[in-house]
Amino acid sequence: MSVYEFTFSRDYYEWLQKAIEEQDAKSIKLSMEEANTADVASMLDEFGTDESKFVIANLDKEFASEVISHIEEDTRRNFIKTFEPEEVAQYVDCMDSDDAADLLNDVPVKFGEKVIGALENEEKASYILELMRYEEDCAGALMAKELIKANVNWTVVQTIDEIRRQKEDVEKIYSVYVVDDKNTLLGRVSLKKIILANDNTRIADLYESELMRVETVMDSEEVATIMQKYDLEAVPVVNVKGKLVGRITIDDVIDLITEMAEQERQMMAGISEDVEEDDNIWLLTRARLPWLVIGLVGGLIGARFIGLFEEDIALIPAMAFFIPLITATGGNVGIQSSSIVVQTLASEPSLSGSWLRRLFKGAVVAIINGLVLSLLVFAFNYLLMDNNQIAIVVSIALFSVVLLASFMGTVTPLILDKIGINPALASGPFITTANDLIGLAVYFSVARMLYVL
Repeated sequence: MSVYEFTFSRDYYEWLQKAIEEQDAKSIKLSMEEANTADVASMLDEFGTDESKFVIANLDKEFASEVISHIEEDTRRNFIKTFEPEEVAQYVDCMDSDDAADLLNDVPVKFGEKVIGALENEEKASYILELMRYEEDCAGALMAKELIKANVNWTVVQTIDEIRRQKEDVEKIYSVYVVDDKNTLLGRVSLKKIILANDNTRIADLYESELMRVETVMDSEEVATIMQKYDLEAVPVVNVKGKLVGRITIDDVIDLITEMAEQERQMMAGISEDVEEDDNIWLLTRARLPWLVIGLVGGLIGARFIGLFEEDIALIPAMAFFIPLITATGGNVGIQSSSIVVQTLASEPSLSGSWLRRLFKGAVVAIINGLVLSLLVFAFNYLLMDNNQIAIVVSIALFSVVLLASFMGTVTPLILDKIGINPALASGPFITTANDLIGLAVYFSVARMLYVL
């Protein structure tokens, strides 16, 4: 079989499938020599466990380790179990400590301990063990131990020698961190300054003491916000005593931001778990069903609520025509309001300004929107329906619903955030169902006051 150059395409998929069936390891390895590891990982997601294992086993260890680190967590969790601990250890030895810790956190504890016990690099093993003890949502779990640091008393020559010694362990060098004899972080020195300085110049004369840093216990979302806000490529991590223990690089933060955005998108859509299209049927059902049930209960309550006004509808059948308009408008206004607040909460550590100021601003916007929508509805009914009284009822009810839905959409995510619940819940079925019920209550109450009576 001729070697097929790697391209993320259907043609390559079919070629690779045939090469795996023929056990043509040499051609597979040659075809992937210039490939991006993330693309290879995406391609392997399309194959079964045994086929993926055959490909991984016949790639260079360093290349294969990067591919494994890019494989989706759910797929990787089952994939790793097909290897012996000693085999996994060979790949872990080539990974950054943070990627290795993430991988071993996804496997059974006993299996992970065997992998760590089989590692040849004892320093790497100690790094991984240290990272695995941190909670998943803190900076300590996000950081990598590999970095370049220099003692404040070193010369430029000594620092360059250290950079050369660490070149295999540290893939990306953004700057050199400066520490004292007790490993307390003092600042940083850029590679440019090191290169341009004289050999005998002391680091103490070059480093910058002003440096953004985070503590191991800081929430990972806060770390992502800081790096995003200040456009940082890497940030050092210190413990509570100010000692340098690791660094967080932008690639890890991008992964975190992507994951956060995906979770919020699914939460807003009423999906309670992190799922993908290729997950099993049970997992997909379990993730979607809870909020569908909540929506169903809300719908049943709404239907029962409408039943309370059965006599009014029988007396004025035209009222039923506008029920979808009331509920849809309330739901849309509520989602718009809550989405803006959720976006602000996600982009800022805390909301600027007081609740009252934000509520006032939201109320003004709601009044303007409500007036415009109500006037449009009134004009429609006045021109096309020979019933001015129903036009007044619908317009007043719609205006009231817009105000209440805007208030609900603004307040709900703020309350959820205060009590520690993901505010994205407020932009999903929760706010929609609540606004449907509120809208119906307002509509029929206004109708009874202005029309029936």
